[in-house]
Amino acid sequence: MAIITVENLVKTYTTYKRGSGFRETVKSFFKRKKVVVNAVNDISFEIPEGQICGLLGPNGAGKSTTVKMLCGALYPTSGRIEAAGFSPARDRRHYVHEIGAVFGQKSQLIWDIPPEDSFNLNRAIYDIPRSDYNERLANMTKLLDVADVVKKPTRVLSLGERMKCEFIMAMLHAPKIVFLDEPTIGLDVIAKASVREFIANMNKQGTTFILTTHDLDDVCELAERVIIINKGDKVFDGELEGLQHYLGRKKIIELTLAKPLTDETGLNIIERRSDLQITIEADMERVSIREFLQNLSTTLKITDISVKELPMERIIADIYKK
Repeated sequence: MAIITVENLVKTYTTYKRGSGFRETVKSFFKRKKVVVNAVNDISFEIPEGQICGLLGPNGAGKSTTVKMLCGALYPTSGRIEAAGFSPARDRRHYVHEIGAVFGQKSQLIWDIPPEDSFNLNRAIYDIPRSDYNERLANMTKLLDVADVVKKPTRVLSLGERMKCEFIMAMLHAPKIVFLDEPTIGLDVIAKASVREFIANMNKQGTTFILTTHDLDDVCELAERVIIINKGDKVFDGELEGLQHYLGRKKIIELTLAKPLTDETGLNIIERRSDLQITIEADMERVSIREFLQNLSTTLKITDISVKELPMERIIADIYKK
């Protein structure tokens, strides 16, 4: 069952263009050239309840505008959005009870008081029953290991500690949908792992997550499905496995040779780390990996070999360029 339905969504902005210099500035007071920008251009998709969906795109692609419309912060120019049974912009007062948001570069916590006091404020705002509030707070502080952290003033917390408290703040009212914008930005390896584990745990309990990020490790570890928006258009919508095969069934093969390579015929070399270490790309749709490696072993003296999937960064970069 779809918890979010988007049909023919369009968002346009009107801006004005003028030249530089004093003359053009004065002229713009009386006449300006109107420019219409299509931030989101006729996109449609459905997100089932309980899914973690990655929403990706380069800077300026329209993904942030899409998220703002899904949150109800922006009205669409045209098209329809239905989320958790509401029209986000029209039914905002009721809809906000069904959603949560964690933005990596914006805080919901009050700077000079402990997070637990901010949590209590949210309890009052959302009118959360005391018993539910206590149970959820105990559960989430345990999952994130912040029982002592929530008692310290927010200003003295590390970035990782603060981000964990941001998750609690966003989820105390048990939202059905949570929007995550760069939730692990700036975090160390341990903090990232903790946050990702928390998201996965909450997802198992039925929470739907919409994840926008430039950290592809977040996508690979969490998302079941990926939607890519570029220049306002939806250019990919499918499971992560389908994205991995977007450029075909290609493999990256790292070789360590016994002696320098003299004949490069037939090899698609993409990197030379040294005279004896090269990285090549092979298309498994043309030849099986077994055949390819057998052919390599007859023409080259190899001391070490490593076969890897095509890096997600390269796949995404190729989609962005197209």
